[in-house]
Amino acid sequence: NRSSNIHDDTVNLESPMSTVQTNMADFIEALARDISANNLIFPTFPDIIMRIRSALNDPNISASKVAKIVGTEPVLSAQLLRLANSAALCAGGCKPVTDLPTAIKRLGYALVRNAAIALGIRQLGQQDTSHNIIHSPLKLLWRHSIQVATLSYVLAKRLTPLNPDTAMLAGLLHDIGMFYILARANKYPEMFADVGILRNIPHQTHAQISPAILESWDVPEDIITAARDHATFDRIHYAPADLTDVVMVANILAKRGCPGTAESAEWSTLPSAFGRLNLNATTCAAVMLKSEEEIEQISQVFC
Repeated sequence: NRSSNIHDDTVNLESPMSTVQTNMADFIEALARDISANNLIFPTFPDIIMRIRSALNDPNISASKVAKIVGTEPVLSAQLLRLANSAALCAGGCKPVTDLPTAIKRLGYALVRNAAIALGIRQLGQQDTSHNIIHSPLKLLWRHSIQVATLSYVLAKRLTPLNPDTAMLAGLLHDIGMFYILARANKYPEMFADVGILRNIPHQTHAQISPAILESWDVPEDIITAARDHATFDRIHYAPADLTDVVMVANILAKRGCPGTAESAEWSTLPSAFGRLNLNATTCAAVMLKSEEEIEQISQVFC
């Protein structure tokens, strides 16, 4: 779907430029200067989200103490209670949860952390949208991020020994640099009056921005690497599948779905990450079929 790939195309700087292209080139150069000068002015995560994330880094913290922190964020509190009582968590039937400590125990700290970070990203995207330039592309980007997060979880769980919750978070954050670019684009209403112009921003630009942002948030190195390299298809990597492989494949599947039959020439052009995950036409289709319900349930975490 062409409309969903707002960050895949590149601008051809070799061709004669229109005024828009010239302005776009200047915009990209300004982004490059920000990166090299380590001057990325990005809205920080809401303080409460960072407090929750920091608290959950303590393996000995109690659910009641986490609940006290979470309880100061009403939207997240309501979301966690709803999720704890959802069919995804109570498929076999369970007693309804009415308090946060019990909900947090049922969900597990990793899921609570991911839900908190997801809420933080959504809130970042809702800031400074007075011109509504980025509303549509932001919605598409958020939807794509959710798809990659859920697929990363499923692929890690079914095909690797990697932690599925870490893979989910890596998928959620893999395009964080594009959120930054959209926030900047919103300040240039005339240049981005045609939202299609955003497709001319090179992928490498936001792939360079993502690590800088994630480092400032103290995100683990393997997640930063996945955000930086998930579209580096010629990446040399001989070890078993790692987090970057998982996010790379999830990103492709989110955009295209499984490729065609095993005889299809398309498989020969796919990155070697598919091979490291032992994915071919048959296994890819089987994993997606078996995971349909799980993917739907995991998506509830971010809604």
